Amino acid sequence: MSKRIIYTNPDGSCSIIIPAPNCGLTIEQIAAKDVPSGCTYEIVDTSAIPSDRSFRNAWEQDTSVTPEKIKVNFIKAQEITKNRLRKERTPLFTDLDVQFQKNSEKGTDNTTVVAEKNRLRDITKLPDS
Repeated sequence: MSKRIIYTNPDGSCSIIIPAPNCGLTIEQIAAKDVPSGCTYEIVDTSAIPSDRSFRNAWEQDTSVTPEKIKVNFIKAQEITKNRLRKERTPLFTDLDVQFQKNSEKGTDNTTVVAEKNRLRDITKLPDS
C-alpha cells in the first residue's frame, strides 16, 4: 500500500500508521479502527512522509493545504540536536579529563586542554544560533 495515515496525538506529537500489506481492510477502515477517538487524521501518499528521520520526534502534522503533510518543530529539533551533541561530546570530555590530569601531574601547561573543554561546553549553544 502506498498510503499512510497521519494524525496528531493529544500531546502534539505526530503518529503515522503504516498499514500491513494484504490486511484485507481499506485504508479508511484501518483509520476508523486504529486512529484514537478524537484525533483528526489524514490519508497521505508515502511521498508526503519525510525520508530523513533525524528529527522524527519533532515531527508535527501540517494541516495547511501544502504537499508537505509533516513539518519539523524547530524548537524540538534544537533540543534533539543539543542532546545528540551532549552524547557525542561525553567521551571527548573523558579523554580531556585524563589529559588534564596527566599534564597537571607533569606540571605541563593545560591551556589547550581547557580551551578545548570550553569549546565542547559551548557547542550546545550552536543550535540556538
